[in-house]
Amino acid sequence: MRSIKHRSGLTRVGVCVITLVFAILQVEPIRLAAQDVTAADTPASTIAPKPALDGDAFRAETTPVAGGAEIVTIFSRRTGENETDLPLLSVLRDTLGDDILENDRLRYLWLHTYTRPTLTQKLSAMVPFLYTRTTNKDKVGSKPPPVVIDLHSAKGGGIWNTLFWAAFKRVLMDEVGFGVKATTLQYRQNKGDQRRVAVAAALSLLSVFHASTGERVLSDQELKDMQARLGLTDKVFGGHMQPENLGRMYDNDLAKTRDYRGHNWELLRQMAERQGLIFEPLEMPDGSARHAVLWVTEDDLATNKGKDFEARFLNIKDPWKDDKLARWNGYIETRWYDADDREVEPQTPGATKRTLIPLALYGLDHPKIPVILVDFRDNGNPKKREMSHRALSDVTNSVLALSSAGGLPYFFGRYVYDFVTHRRGMDVNQSSRLRSYAQLKLLLSLDESLDPEFRNEVAHRVESSTLNPLENDSDVEEHIARVQYKNLMDYAADSNGLPAKLRDDRRQEMVRFEHSTAAKTAFNVGHLLTLGMWTHREDDTPDMLAQMDVRRQLDYHERVVREIALRTAGPEIDTDVAKLKHSLVFLSASGDAAANKTARALGQIFAASSDEDLRSLCLAGLYKINSMTAKRELVAIYQNNKVPDHWRDTSAQYLKLAIEKGQRISKQDAKTVATITASN
Repeated sequence: MRSIKHRSGLTRVGVCVITLVFAILQVEPIRLAAQDVTAADTPASTIAPKPALDGDAFRAETTPVAGGAEIVTIFSRRTGENETDLPLLSVLRDTLGDDILENDRLRYLWLHTYTRPTLTQKLSAMVPFLYTRTTNKDKVGSKPPPVVIDLHSAKGGGIWNTLFWAAFKRVLMDEVGFGVKATTLQYRQNKGDQRRVAVAAALSLLSVFHASTGERVLSDQELKDMQARLGLTDKVFGGHMQPENLGRMYDNDLAKTRDYRGHNWELLRQMAERQGLIFEPLEMPDGSARHAVLWVTEDDLATNKGKDFEARFLNIKDPWKDDKLARWNGYIETRWYDADDREVEPQTPGATKRTLIPLALYGLDHPKIPVILVDFRDNGNPKKREMSHRALSDVTNSVLALSSAGGLPYFFGRYVYDFVTHRRGMDVNQSSRLRSYAQLKLLLSLDESLDPEFRNEVAHRVESSTLNPLENDSDVEEHIARVQYKNLMDYAADSNGLPAKLRDDRRQEMVRFEHSTAAKTAFNVGHLLTLGMWTHREDDTPDMLAQMDVRRQLDYHERVVREIALRTAGPEIDTDVAKLKHSLVFLSASGDAAANKTARALGQIFAASSDEDLRSLCLAGLYKINSMTAKRELVAIYQNNKVPDHWRDTSAQYLKLAIEKGQRISKQDAKTVATITASN
C-alpha cells in the first residue's frame, strides 16, 4: 500500500473514528483519587518491608588506560561459593594523566548486558507484528560492548538524527512497498527500544549505587551528571542542556519520581486493603521501594468467595470468583502472623500460619497509577497492555501509511488518544513501563533476600512478557556481562583499541579552541555529509594538550560560578564559599575565554554578596574575561549609585585598564569609559 493521500476524505474520517474507538475501549475511568480510597471493613494483613541491602551490595574498581585515563566499573557482589562478582557498568574517565580533578571528563558509558544482536535476532526484529523474543545471543565474540551513551558527545546529534529520519521517512518511505516500509519501521522501533531498555537499566543502577553506603570511586556530581545525561537521551534538544542545569534537572526528575512512587504506593496499598489483599513493597538495595506484590491468603479465598471485587487500578481478574486459585499449584509462601496481624518468625507461640498466593507485581514509578508488570495467573495480561499501543502505531504507520502530519482527521484522533492515555495514566507501552521492567530485572539480580524460587518465578514471567526479539533472557545476560567486561579490559589494554580512540577524541576536542565558529560549522557539515566517515581533528602537540588542560579547568570553574549564580540568595550564606573562591581565583587568572553567561553570573554574584573577598574576585574576573558582556557588567556596577564608592572606583580602574590593553568593549561602553577618564 503506497499512501493514504490518494484515499477519500471519508476513509480518513473512518480511520480517525477507529482510532478514537480503540482509545475509548481501553480507557478505564479514573474517578477515584488515592486520598479517597478508604479501607474495607476487614482490612488485609500488611507485611513489613524487608531491610535494604547495605553498601556491600556493590564494589567499584578502577582500571588505568594508557594515555591518561581510567575505567571505573561497578560490580554486584556475589556471596555464593565459587561465584565471582558480576560486572554491571563501566565508564571511561579521561583524567589527562594527572591528579587535577577539574580537568577530568567522563566519556563512554558501557552497560555490560547491552550487546550487539545476532543475525537471527536482527532478522526477527524486522518481522512486522512479531512481538516476542525468539533466540538468545550465545556467542559473544571478542568485541567490547557497544557504548550506551557518550557523556560528552557533540551537541545536536539527536536533532540531526531526528530530522534525517523524518526526511527519509517522508521522502523515500512513502514511495516503497508495504514490505520494505514495515520491516524498516519494525526494526527501527525494536532497535530503539533495546537502547531505551539499556538506558533505563543504567539509570536504575546508577540511582541505586548513588544511594548505597559503599565505597565511592565516582563523585556525587559525576553520578548526578550521568543520571541527568541518561535522562536526556530521548529528548531532541537533550544534547544542548548546559552543564550548570544538569543538577537542577536531576533534582527535578528525582522529586517527580518520588512523587509518582509515593502516590502509587499509597494508592496500591489502600486498594489492596479495600479488596482484602496483602500489599508487600519490594525494596531495592538503596532502600527505595519501586515495586510491590499483591498476595492473597488461602483462608481469605474461602472467606470472601463470591464477594464483589473492584479491579480499578489493579487490572487483574476477580480472585474471589477464580476457580484457578482454589486449585492453585503454582508458587506459594507460608508465613506466620501474631495476634496483631504482624509477620513473625515461624513457630512463634500464639502465631497463626497462613499460605500466601501471589496475584500480581507492580511498578510504582509509572505516572498516575501503578503499572502491572507480572500477573501470576495470566502471563498475557501485561503483555497485551504492552502490545496495544505498539500494535496501533504499527498499523497506522506501516499498513495505513498515516502520520501525524499526513492529515487533520488522523492528527486529531491520535492527539485525543495520546491525551486520554496520558491523562488517565494508562499503563500501555510507555517509557516508564520499559524503565519499570529494567528496574525489576535489576532488583532480581541484586536482592539476595528474595526467595530463590520466587525470584525465578518472577524472572520467568518477565521474560515471557518481552516484546523485543533483540533482547536476551537474564541468565544469558549474566554470561554476556562477564564476557563483555573481559573484552572491554582487553580493548583498553590494546594500544590500537581504546587508547587510540581516546587520542582521536582529544584531537577532536581541540578543534573548539583552535578554529572560529564558522570553521567548526563547516567541519560539522562535512562530517554530516560524509555520514560520519570524515571528522576533522587537530594534531595533539604538547602546546595543544596544555590548552586543552586549561580549557577543561575553565569549563569546570565556569560551571561552578553559573550554578551558584542561578540559586544563591547570598553566597556567604547558602554556598560553599571556599569552592566559590577557588573558581573565582581561577577565572581572575585564566578566564580570558570565559563565556558571556559566566560574565553575567559574576555580576549576579557581586550583587548578591556582601563578602569583600568575593566581590573583589568578581570584579577581577570581569576584567579578565575578554568580552563586551564582561565590560558591560563592569560599567553597570560603576553606574549603580547603590554600590559603595570604593567598588565603583575599582570598576572604573578595571575599565580604563581594559581600554589600554585593547580588550573587547562596545562603542557605547568605550564612550562611558572615556567620560570616566575625562572626569578624573
